[in-house]
Order: sequence, then C-alpha cells, then structure tokens
Amino acid sequence: MNVAQLLARSATVYPTRPAIFLGIRQLFDYREFAHRSACIASYLRDVVGLAPGDRVAIFMTNCPQYLEVLYAIWWAGLVAVPVNAKLHPRELAYILDNAEAACLFTDAKLATELAHVLNDVLTLKRLIVAESSDYGHAIAAPPMSLQHRTPNDLAWLFYTSGTTGHPKGVMQTHRNLLAMTSCYFSDVDPVDSNDAIVYAAPMSHGAGFYNFPHVLKAARHVVPESGGFDTDELVTLAHQVGGLSQFAAPTMVKRLVDHMAARGADPTGFKTIVYGGGPMYVQDIRRALDVMGNRFVQIFGQGECPMCITALARAELADRANPNWLERIASVGVAQSLVEVRVTDERGATLPVGETGEILVRGDPVMAGYWRNAEATAKTLRDGWLWTGDLGCFDADGFLTLKDRSKDVIISGGSNIYPREVEEVLLKHPAVREVSVIGQVDAEWGELVVAFVVCNDTATRPSPSDLDALCLANIARFKRPKAYHFIDDLPKNNYGKVLKTELRKHVQPNNGGQP
Repeated sequence: MNVAQLLARSATVYPTRPAIFLGIRQLFDYREFAHRSACIASYLRDVVGLAPGDRVAIFMTNCPQYLEVLYAIWWAGLVAVPVNAKLHPRELAYILDNAEAACLFTDAKLATELAHVLNDVLTLKRLIVAESSDYGHAIAAPPMSLQHRTPNDLAWLFYTSGTTGHPKGVMQTHRNLLAMTSCYFSDVDPVDSNDAIVYAAPMSHGAGFYNFPHVLKAARHVVPESGGFDTDELVTLAHQVGGLSQFAAPTMVKRLVDHMAARGADPTGFKTIVYGGGPMYVQDIRRALDVMGNRFVQIFGQGECPMCITALARAELADRANPNWLERIASVGVAQSLVEVRVTDERGATLPVGETGEILVRGDPVMAGYWRNAEATAKTLRDGWLWTGDLGCFDADGFLTLKDRSKDVIISGGSNIYPREVEEVLLKHPAVREVSVIGQVDAEWGELVVAFVVCNDTATRPSPSDLDALCLANIARFKRPKAYHFIDDLPKNNYGKVLKTELRKHVQPNNGGQP
C-alpha cells in the first residue's frame, strides 16, 4: 500500500475539511491538497521524466508546499529524501549524490546558495524552486492517478545527522511508515478532525513523520508564519486555532514552558506535546506538567525505527499517586504496540531486570537497512533485531530507562559512568539551567568526568565545591565531575540535541583542557 493512499482516502471521504494552513489562514481543503499533489506527481513523471523508485529530495524550510510535495512524490511512486534545511550546501550535495537524487525541490532563498555545488550531482535532472514558474507549471499539470506501491517498497530515505562522519541513508518503506502511524494511534495519541498538528520543528525529521496520522484523520496541518519554533507565535496559534499538537525536542519544551510560566499564559489551546529526540530531565518534565498540565507524551525512537520504540503515555506522566512516579517519568515508557524491545549484553543475550545493556528492537517499523551500505546494515540489523546503540535497563513493569548512547558512556578507572545520571543530579541545583557531561581522555584513569554547565545568570553561578557537594549527596564519589566548565550555551544541532562531539573538542590535550 502506498502511504499516499491516506491522503487519497481523506480527500474522497472528507473533501471539504480544512487541510493546510499558513498561520491561522486556511490555504487548502483536503480535495485541493490531494489535487495539487496529484498534479505535481504528474509533472514529475511526465515532464521531468522520473520513473518509479527514483529519489526526489526536498531542501526547504517549513512551508505549506512541503506537504503537497511530499505526497506528490509518493503519489507518483517515487521516493522522498527530505533534507535538513540548515545543512551546508556541500553537505546537501553529498546526500544528493549518495541518494542519486533525480530531482530537488527547494525555495528561493536556499536556491541562491546551491548553484556552485549542484553541477557536481550528475544524477540531478531538475531543480524546482517552490516560488518559480516551474512550480506553477507543476501545479497546472493534469492530475495523475495514484500509483501502486508494495508495502516493502522504499518511501522515505532518511539521512542521519552524521555527527560522527558522513550521514547514512535509512531506508524507510511504506510498511515502516504505516506501522509507525498505527503506533501513534495506539500508543501516543488519538486524533480527530478537530485537531491541528503544528510544524514548529523541522518537517525533514520527527515533526514531518507525524503528518501521517493527521492526514489519515483529515485533521488540520498548520505551518507557522515564521516557519519554525517561536514561543510567542505558538502560544498565539494555540489560542486562535485550538486543539494544537506538536512534536518537540526537550529543549523546545523547556523554552515553551519557561515562556508560559513567565507570562501566566493559558495552555488550553494545546492538546498534545510529544517530546523526544534527546534526554528530558526529571526536573524539566515535572515543571512542564506543573505549568501546562497533562498535555505531554514521550516517545523514544530513531530514524532506523521512526518515532516508535517506546512511549510514555500521558496517563503515566500524570499519575503522581503512583509510588514509582518519579522513576517512571524519568523513563521513556514501555514498548510500543508493534515492536518487541530487549536489553542485551554485547553477545545479544537478554539481561535481567535492572541491568544495563544495549537496547534492541524488531517489528514492522524497523528500517529495511542503510541505503547502499551493506556493511553498516549488517552491523546494525542482526537476526531481525535493530541494535540501537542506546543503553538502558527495564524495570519489573516493563518501563525502559535510557542511560546513554553507548559511545557516550565514560569509562574511568575501569568503571562505567553514565553521563545522564550525573546530569540529572547537577540539574537539581536551582542556578543550573542546562548541563552536559562528557569524558575527557586521561593517561591514568582512561577518562575523567567533565561537566559543561549553563547557569540561569552569572550572578548566581554555583561554585565547583557547591556542585561537588550536590553530587556527593546523590551519587557515588567516583561519578563526581573532576572539572566544571561554565559556558553561555551548549552547542546543539537543528533538532535540539546537544553536540557532545563539539564539547569533546574543547577538552582535547591540544586545547590544554580548556573550553
């Protein structure tokens, strides 16, 4: 089944329901949404000359055209390659070349930066700028019928962030995306036509994946006028549009909660905030619940199993009477409905409750493999199981708690130290706003624990001895940071993830151990 069938069905059954908005202004209903996608699909096949399975890249900031282009690609039986719009043109060129993309959609602002790199992408047949006459011709093309695809055909080629080298293309099939959509309904949130999904995070990644359940239920799709995350704008949209849901990285949640608290804003226009993509610390989610109420759901997933390894339901987050509440809100929830999740040792043997090991997952949402990278596929997919590279442990009730990425674990004097455990403690200090803990290479101990600390303001900056005392009161002495670096901001990528690779550069020997 082609994922574009979700749009075709809604356009047939609910043609006049509002579909795509720019801010509070409705642009298209579902009939128009589907018609425009079918026209662009026809243009791609008949004018550009693309064949089923060809890759079409999207390098655009969030905009209303994003959705109709995505569905046009699938409608035509092609493969979508959405790319982070904040990448450097040469990084885009690498992805286009690796995917052997035949066509690229971009916007006028980004197009001016691409001319000097696109000539090297030999497979590229056409560059289509959203505001151009070429795009107008695509919209004016005669619509084509929805093309048949099998469940195992490639639908979305998702490129990883590439923080440790060149990004890899994760092959997500129609089956993967439909299974993810089913998990959204069963494990994350029910949806009806009065709901609105707002795209405040990049549509090339997590936020874009959540279009599917909202298209299936003929709900509203809202692109902010800013095209991104602006707290004032989101609060206004929630008030004016109502029933607003969104995907947000934990750093985005924290900013929104701070904004709401500072202004005493009414949260009733927000329906659901799904958070994921990085660690949500206990102090932060407790405050979010206090300020905005029972509007949160956590998901744990990867591009290799998009948005659906585990989920922590809003009922669990709200259940303060449960004696295990603090432990549960520190977890990432339980396995989603269409996957199996295990915690294993390095040989793949399942570990007992409470023991930390690598998290493995299998099921219909798990990727088909990495695009033209058999070596990486064989390393990551073994006997049907996806080895996530994340470390965690289960409790007796099936709740999974993440420790860290396996590559981020600090081994000091032969003992494993999980940075998140130290970070949780340091965040208990009222003057600490953000913190990231890494390992610094040391000849004697192997690695030393180092903390990068962002404070609320310099006037209330705690002393290292204050932070030492806090750690010694909460965790074993050997886990205590041996150095604290106070900085203005933590380096982050476009999705709010802290770039520990950048922090490590500041404590390499050739930098004298100084940030």
